[in-house]
Amino acid sequence: EDVLVTGTDVAPGNPAVVHHVILFQLPPEQLTAAQELDDSTDGQGWTCFGGTGLEYGPQLDSAPWLGAWAPGGGESVLRDGYGVPLAAGSKIVMQVHYNLLAGTEPDVSATRLRVTDGSEQLRPVSTMLLPAPVELPCRLEHSEGPLCERDAALADVKKRFGDDVGSTADMLHLLCPFSGEPGPEQTCTRPVTQAGTIIGAAGHMHLLGQSIRIEVNPGTPQARTVLDISEWNFDDQGAQPVDRVRVEQGDEVRVTCRHSQEPRDLLPSFEGQPDRWVLWGEGTTDEMCLGILQVAR
Repeated sequence: EDVLVTGTDVAPGNPAVVHHVILFQLPPEQLTAAQELDDSTDGQGWTCFGGTGLEYGPQLDSAPWLGAWAPGGGESVLRDGYGVPLAAGSKIVMQVHYNLLAGTEPDVSATRLRVTDGSEQLRPVSTMLLPAPVELPCRLEHSEGPLCERDAALADVKKRFGDDVGSTADMLHLLCPFSGEPGPEQTCTRPVTQAGTIIGAAGHMHLLGQSIRIEVNPGTPQARTVLDISEWNFDDQGAQPVDRVRVEQGDEVRVTCRHSQEPRDLLPSFEGQPDRWVLWGEGTTDEMCLGILQVAR
């Protein structure tokens, strides 16, 4: 039956290897395609990276997320009066990314949902994703390394994740026209396409992340900061409630991230890995800059 999801509780079975978990809605019209994809892939499930492998074009303004978990996260419950609609006949894809740098240990991850029927009048909530490019060159003293040229680094990402997903580093420059220089800080500003109220926010980066900030209408008298993590901690990525921020169609939202190559000298995950020009990539030692907003429509 039609329900509203009011909370998600993801239980990573083996936190040593689970990098993140995202719960995606799979509407009834996609069930056949999902089953065909599952049947055509050896073993259980199938390989996917940025989404479920069943998307048709980017889904950023209203992503089909039910919830997510990253290190440091726990049960996530929406504030009273809000819920994520889940249509009758839907299924859920649980996407799990694994960090295999420490080995390939077994994992059985699980999830529970809080749901309520349609008798409660809850405001529907959707997820808005704010990705930005990552363009972090090698440190000067390592600049002669084989992956310190951007083209070589991009080719390496594509080799590991495929041309489609590996091209995200370039595609993001179409979404966020790049006018600055490669370096530690990158940003992306996008227009709001549908009015709503921001009720929650989170950020996602990897091990080289330093800080992340999400702003509404930056540089104007109406500017509001909805997320400001000045010292990024990869092991503490839980979502944060936000004092309600109203946004109208045509307003702007901006995500800004800072990264640094210095953790390469400090973290065991980088042992034996040479400096590289760091781009958007799916691996734990690649990087991302992703703002996540819960928006009530």
